[in-house]
Amino acid sequence: MKRDKKRVLVTGGAGFLGSHLCRKLLTLDCEVICVDNFFTGSKENIVSLLDNPYFELIRHDITLPLHLEVDEIYNLACPASPIHYQFDPVQTLKTSVHGSINMLGLAKRLNIKILQASTSEVYGDPEITPQHEKYFGKVNPTGIRSCYDEGKRCAETLFSDYHRQYGLDIRIARIFNTYGPNMHPNDGRVVSNFIIQSLLGKDISIYGNGQQTRSFCYVDDLINGLIMLMNSEESISTPVNLGNPKEFTILQLAEKIIKMTNSASAIKFQELPQDDPKQRCPDINKSLELIGWSPSVDIDQGLAKTIRYFEKFRE
Repeated sequence: MKRDKKRVLVTGGAGFLGSHLCRKLLTLDCEVICVDNFFTGSKENIVSLLDNPYFELIRHDITLPLHLEVDEIYNLACPASPIHYQFDPVQTLKTSVHGSINMLGLAKRLNIKILQASTSEVYGDPEITPQHEKYFGKVNPTGIRSCYDEGKRCAETLFSDYHRQYGLDIRIARIFNTYGPNMHPNDGRVVSNFIIQSLLGKDISIYGNGQQTRSFCYVDDLINGLIMLMNSEESISTPVNLGNPKEFTILQLAEKIIKMTNSASAIKFQELPQDDPKQRCPDINKSLELIGWSPSVDIDQGLAKTIRYFEKFRE
């Protein structure tokens, strides 16, 4: 039966990225089913969507089977910050593996497209920069970050094998550091940490010497990339990097946020956590070539919007 609107399932839809994706899909005249177990997701992120007749919320853990009738699946469910995915590492791994199997099974039954939100963490602590999709990475399979890194790598394997074995139409987005409104204030990520600490006048915690690098993509750019990748008429079954290729040291980011918040915070250096990558920067030539995507929001503009969002936590 043909529906008037495309019905899209977003797992992890109450999370940081998921909530922005749900909101964007509604503006594109889609019917959205948001699935979340609220381990890290928040109803506050989607409360403004609850009165929309084309938005539906289901509390569910995707490590358990789910039976729905939909036209597309964005699989975003999984804790994504170290403080959260290390809290219950076995559940994190199950979400990536069992959850992917369940969502792939649903997509196979319905013969629909499915997108996996993978991560730059599949590259581990890389030996090359920028990281391109053909690089296999340098990942510790038994470390404290392995539940996330290896879980996402296994999910990519599952998606690729479902494509090869069953001809399933898949998309794999390797998402690099993304920031913006709806980030959890206590998720341990560098942007939210620095902004909250600066707004409260607390010391800025930098792990290591601050010379490790990251690239930061504003959430609106990232969501546009996910939708463009999903909507591509060309079959794209291999991973595609989505991120901002402009690289900053962690120290530069801290100094920028202190200046933008007019904070008196001091910088405090602490011990670098195990397996923390020293470099993280995407090669986005593939996304440019295949879907014509590149980020457009510069770091100052994006940080200004994010700081305004976090100002409510200063009260």
